[in-house]
Amino acid sequence: MSGARAGTAVTVRVPAKVNVQLAVGAARPDGFHDLANVFLAVGLYDEVTAAPAEELRITCTGPDADQVPLDCSNLAARAAVLLAERFGREPRVHLHIDKDIPVAGGMAGGSADAAGALVACDALWGTGASRAELLELCAELGSDVPFSLVGGAALGTGRGELLEPLEVGGDFWWVFAAAEGGLSTPAVYREFDRLTAATAVPAPAAAPALLEAMRGGDAVALAGALANDLQPAALSLFPSLAHTLAAGVEAGALAAIVSGSGPTTAFLVKDEGAGRTVAEALRAGAHCRTARVTSSPAPGAALVPRVS
Repeated sequence: MSGARAGTAVTVRVPAKVNVQLAVGAARPDGFHDLANVFLAVGLYDEVTAAPAEELRITCTGPDADQVPLDCSNLAARAAVLLAERFGREPRVHLHIDKDIPVAGGMAGGSADAAGALVACDALWGTGASRAELLELCAELGSDVPFSLVGGAALGTGRGELLEPLEVGGDFWWVFAAAEGGLSTPAVYREFDRLTAATAVPAPAAAPALLEAMRGGDAVALAGALANDLQPAALSLFPSLAHTLAAGVEAGALAAIVSGSGPTTAFLVKDEGAGRTVAEALRAGAHCRTARVTSSPAPGAALVPRVS
């Protein structure tokens, strides 16, 4: 990656994501599930800053920063260690995460931080990793991390880490409502397995109508095609999300869906003005602590230019 001087502090901005379709297959022998995961990067961002340090250290600020682990279990820390190991050096870096993506909200905030840490440490250390090498490291870190690096729109298959870029014919506007509390992604998948134990789970595939709606920039058509196979499991574990989904549609959203494994809920709206109306209604309700309006697609991990 270029655009930074090795040895000086580097900041990378990384986007959140929404799954406009999340088709989930049956559990594999390795415990994972095959997916057809249609990602859209959206304009909510974390910033990850890497600075020289005597040892690996993590700090975090922003909403819900107290919920972010500051030890080696943090995915950004694991990213720094993995990159250092690949290039034969010590992970001596201070990673500071400025959070704006909901924590444990189904919008890949941790994955975004990992992708940001890889790009930031690569620039800080001057390791010169290629795009292919960074994507390989992303896939080792987690299913959503590669998309956090590339952004835009993509179809993720396998565990979600095998990406095929998708064409988007215009901007789509969204409202994202954060619930009180979080949901564990593994717990949601376990609940999915429980709920589908007595059924034949079909092989996951992207819906042609959804892909066509994205290509055409058609929000109404996209609204009719949104789908998340994890939504019943998320609602089973977090029943109040159903009230939030209904409130957003009642306020004028074209469609409502649980984002990924939740508990963030996503509302596709006609335009920015409609988004403000929906967000105000959601904030006034009893089951939502914040509601944010933004658009998609958004760029992937990118160096923030230094102010001289």
